[in-house]
Amino acid sequence: MKVLVVNAGSSSIKYQVFDMTDESVLAKGLVDRVGIPGTTLKHEPAGKDDVLIKKDLPNHTEGMKLVLEVLINEEYGCMKSMDEVGAVGHRVVHGGEDFAASVVINDKVKKVIRDCFDVAPLHNPPNLMGIEACQELMPNVPHVAVFDTAFHQTMTAGNFMYALPYDVYEKYKVRRYGFHGTSHFYVSHRAADMLGKPYADCKIVTLHLGNGASMAAIKDGRVIDTSMGFTPLEGLVMGTRSGDIDPAIVFFLMEKLNMDASEANNYFNKKSGLLGLSGVSNDLRDILEAADAGNERAQLALDVYYNKIKGYIGNYIAKLNGCDCLVFTAGVGENGIDVRENICKDLDALGIKMDAAKNKVRGKEVDVAADDSKVRIFIIPTNEELVIARDTYGLAK
Repeated sequence: MKVLVVNAGSSSIKYQVFDMTDESVLAKGLVDRVGIPGTTLKHEPAGKDDVLIKKDLPNHTEGMKLVLEVLINEEYGCMKSMDEVGAVGHRVVHGGEDFAASVVINDKVKKVIRDCFDVAPLHNPPNLMGIEACQELMPNVPHVAVFDTAFHQTMTAGNFMYALPYDVYEKYKVRRYGFHGTSHFYVSHRAADMLGKPYADCKIVTLHLGNGASMAAIKDGRVIDTSMGFTPLEGLVMGTRSGDIDPAIVFFLMEKLNMDASEANNYFNKKSGLLGLSGVSNDLRDILEAADAGNERAQLALDVYYNKIKGYIGNYIAKLNGCDCLVFTAGVGENGIDVRENICKDLDALGIKMDAAKNKVRGKEVDVAADDSKVRIFIIPTNEELVIARDTYGLAK
């Protein structure tokens, strides 16, 4: 069976086509900077030359249309028609408490995904767009939703509850869910392999750093804590998200800027973070370039970004009572040489020492810790798509 995996992020669309007889990848690709000038699609068909298409795409619907056109292209596609696909797996960020595992998509599932728009406004809408675009073109195959929230369901109530009146949890399920679950799942298991230890015996801190970013603390095979919460807005500083702030700021700015609830939600999700601080871009690459050119606000954005991550590292090592390894993954984590170096700088007291020479690498699975570092520092390219493909194949069978 061939499985198409679609991973629509806040500013990107990743895709892979798997032959599940041997889990080989027939083609993969990335549409980068969706909705940002300079959009590109890099398509990598197995056994053929890579293809780079430059075409500005205003939204994820247009991005998905281009992806499907590429997959059946006579010259560089991997299939003659989409009829060759036996199932489609979709990454979905938020399933609330309705889904703690992957599920075949029907109208009820889509309603739950849509009902979560308010709490995952940057991801659930493009996730659903990808689902509906694929269903329209491939109506006769099963489509499976794989939820980011599932991996974090091992958190105890002491970590997933907020200090709010308990009835808001009972009535509205207001709690911390965590996201990027398929990525944290994959890289933490690979980290255990690299450590040469059973997964259940490891203490791991994973850093999924992309336009959206989150961290997780994993001990004895269970998620102890994770940085994102009820929505993907909580936690680290991100491309356009504020991350952790004093909640009173929301009410203060709603009054001062005359915003209603919807406008405030948009303000903190789409106008804040690195974009709001720097005034340059929501893309860390642009901010790094601007900081190197002397832009003070860009440097300020980087300082805030690094300090927040360092704080979470210390928090998680305390909760784990030690740490075997840090794991950097996702677009920034895998490729950001300077970013990784600045995050690990001056963490010697925690047993974290990076080898700067080893760190000069992009997108490869490698240990970049100094020889005498007590904590290993792994770069592990994430493979959310493989996790999604396996779940999709299992349900489709």
